[in-house]
Amino acid sequence: MAKGVKKIKITKGNFYPKMSVPGQRVTIVPNQDVTFQVDEWLPGTTAEDKKKPVIWMRQTNDRKIIIYQVPSSTGYKFSIDKQFSGSYQFYIEASFSGKRDTKNNVGLYVRGWCEPKIISSKWTTQRGSKTSIKNQSKNNYISYGHIVYLNLTTEGLNGNTLIIELWNQQTAKKDKLVHVYSNVQVIDGEVNLKIENTYSWMAYVDNIQNVEEFYIKVKDSGSKQYIKDNLGDDLHAIYLNVKNKVITTNANVSKNQTPTKVYKPDVNAARYEPCKFEVIKITETEVKEGKANNTTVKVFDNGKGIKKLSSAALQERIQRTIYYKYDSTIIDKDGEAILNNVLKFLLEHKDSTMNLSGYACVIGKQNYNKGLSQRRADVVKKFFAEGGLDPTRIISVGKGEVDPTDDKMGQDNIKYKNEKDYENNRRVDISFVFNAHDAQTINYEVVAPSVSTKKKLTIDITGFDTKECFRDSKKKHKKQVQIIDVGQAVDKGDTMQTFTTPSFDYNVYSDISRVTVLPLQYIWPMATNPNQFHLHIHSCRYLSNERRTAVLLKVYPDIKWELAFEFLINVSNYKAVNMPPGNIYAKHQEKSRQAGYKRWRMNESGKVPISVGVGLTAEWDNGLTKRSFTNEFADRIGLAVRFIARFIGVLQDVINFAQSTAKTASIPASFDIRYPKLTFVGKWYLERNPETNLLGTTGEINIGLKPVIGASVEIDILACAVTALSYGLTGNPAAAKLIDKFRKGLEKIGGAVTFSATFYGELEIEMEALKIIGGKVKIDGKTTIGGKMGVKVVLAIEIGGKFNASRQRRIIDFRAEARLEGEAFFGGDFIINTDDKGLYFQPVLKFSGIIITGSVEGEVGWWKSSFRMEEKALDKSEYYFEKHYI
Repeated sequence: MAKGVKKIKITKGNFYPKMSVPGQRVTIVPNQDVTFQVDEWLPGTTAEDKKKPVIWMRQTNDRKIIIYQVPSSTGYKFSIDKQFSGSYQFYIEASFSGKRDTKNNVGLYVRGWCEPKIISSKWTTQRGSKTSIKNQSKNNYISYGHIVYLNLTTEGLNGNTLIIELWNQQTAKKDKLVHVYSNVQVIDGEVNLKIENTYSWMAYVDNIQNVEEFYIKVKDSGSKQYIKDNLGDDLHAIYLNVKNKVITTNANVSKNQTPTKVYKPDVNAARYEPCKFEVIKITETEVKEGKANNTTVKVFDNGKGIKKLSSAALQERIQRTIYYKYDSTIIDKDGEAILNNVLKFLLEHKDSTMNLSGYACVIGKQNYNKGLSQRRADVVKKFFAEGGLDPTRIISVGKGEVDPTDDKMGQDNIKYKNEKDYENNRRVDISFVFNAHDAQTINYEVVAPSVSTKKKLTIDITGFDTKECFRDSKKKHKKQVQIIDVGQAVDKGDTMQTFTTPSFDYNVYSDISRVTVLPLQYIWPMATNPNQFHLHIHSCRYLSNERRTAVLLKVYPDIKWELAFEFLINVSNYKAVNMPPGNIYAKHQEKSRQAGYKRWRMNESGKVPISVGVGLTAEWDNGLTKRSFTNEFADRIGLAVRFIARFIGVLQDVINFAQSTAKTASIPASFDIRYPKLTFVGKWYLERNPETNLLGTTGEINIGLKPVIGASVEIDILACAVTALSYGLTGNPAAAKLIDKFRKGLEKIGGAVTFSATFYGELEIEMEALKIIGGKVKIDGKTTIGGKMGVKVVLAIEIGGKFNASRQRRIIDFRAEARLEGEAFFGGDFIINTDDKGLYFQPVLKFSGIIITGSVEGEVGWWKSSFRMEEKALDKSEYYFEKHYI
């Protein structure tokens, strides 16, 4: 049962349904990709067969020449330029074998349509000349009888037949039609008309001048409409200047010629040679936190993203030879296999010109052998032409006898020669030049420990096949991979390993060692000179130049740096009570000790004494070596200290905000706030970005900012009560009188009632694993700000002044409690981001607000009463501080 492709169809792209015939012809929108896929399979095609690639063939309208072919299992993308749009139809077909079905219409005819236009027009004196003689300044001429060439480039007219009218420019009267050229074909979007009858124009020119001007108008034979240019003008090739002089009286018929083509090797980046590899994957094996962690990167995926060198293309000459039996022009099976292979290659590489050189041995007459060698070359040319290759790409020459200096003294008869001695001389040599794929080296960067530890890479290569390499036997690509250990630079000590399996392990290492005495040279590891390992894998399809490294492994040191700061403003004007445990700075104490902190005191003569501690540590070689470098780094610390000191401005903003909040409260209040303690730990190391698979410097920042927010709030309860809505709160109109009397009475004796609410706790800003990769901020861990604040409430009644001891008595029993909306806290956000000015941080302070409720039971003289009161002590608040740029 037959298997293969029965029908194809368009699955993507724009086309014109009204200009198409389903299953036969489709008219597409130019300059846009359409995708063809198999629509129906022959009944014998299995499910496995349908997964295999088919050969897509784009052919000429008469289906004699394959313009281009390509294997694909996902369909065929095709587009038509406006220049090649028109009535001309391409034929697209697909098959497993690459052979065309001449009996059945399994493909589709495809053409493009757009508005017909003349894009350019020129007159030349030589075919294909770039120099036009049309002009308006009348300084270029021809004479009557000269041969002239008309070139038009068009859109939407490919394959159409045109009528070209030659007009003579007249003065003071209508221009005159001089001659009409009919049946002018548009080939490949061009008109190339050789005009030899310029002498006959003279007879149609009225009142002939010294120089006459001619132009053309173009009419489509089908629509009978004049074709315009981009400006909407239907006059073209303005002007051809003809001098009133006769060169010859010949009036030969004009000839329509195909566009001049210069065949050059294809420089297309897409390659389909059977000598190829498809995918290269590298897997890094390492241990993180005691667990194996493997990372796999595709460094090469079927040529995606690779770049050809911008320098001159690397041209390679391919040579093949087929042999014949004595006095024969029949191609045997071995020769047919070679020719099919070459044919497939050339159909996938447009515009490479092939040279065929036929030879014969010295047996027989020399003239006969000359003809025999030509027939042998011609039969190969016929083979390629029947296979769909454009015959104009093939040059066949019979070279005659291989050794014409052989003895010709009557000894041409075979009985004087051994026929087997000349087998290699009965042949056709096939040669052509194409642009080899000399692509740029692929760089793969990796972090690795020292030579004593190393990192294992597993390299996997899929689809590696060099059996059908087009090179000759001496230069044929080998199915192997070579890795050369270059180190820091190429030298005589380089070692090389060869691998023939599709998957193998290779250990790499960086230049750093466990006993490195100057690791500060690796302070910025990406700026160091990496060790290099040159991986050579080559094929005709990709990276064909064996002199160029295919994949360069750049190995950087695995050193990780940590810079830690301790920042303390030594102010102790407030004593914190009930302080919760867990200051963030505690977890850095051990790191500080190991780093050998060096301390500086700043602003010693100023109002605010500041203490700054700094330490620098590093670890490398898979963490086996750790060391402090604070002393070596001391001369560079000044800038870092000044950077940290900028946080003072942030803290002062917090204090100012708290004070302004108190002023806007509904009752008198005052704040006393303690300065904070700050820790800052910055790390940097090389890490692979999972989104781009590129190696880059990762910055990791841990910030701890846990100041003690000691807020001592003193409230005059009597002054407060006057503003309270005591009528509404208590329902007792006597309450206001009581408070008022209470206040007035105490004022007389110099007494005062105060209410103290003390906040305790810590305002916490903690950021863990804040990473900066390639200028982008990414928070892997948590970022918190705030911390719940407790409130302790104390009532104090102080009576001062002069009064009688007999009057000293307990006159009031006041019990107060604090009710929190949610839970009172200082908190907010700590924004880290980037804008046009760079990386910045911006604190946002938030306060929940506090509402205080209290109850009073009192006895003053004869009057006893009790009431409850509720007062908003502090409103909810939110404040955005200024941005601080890093």
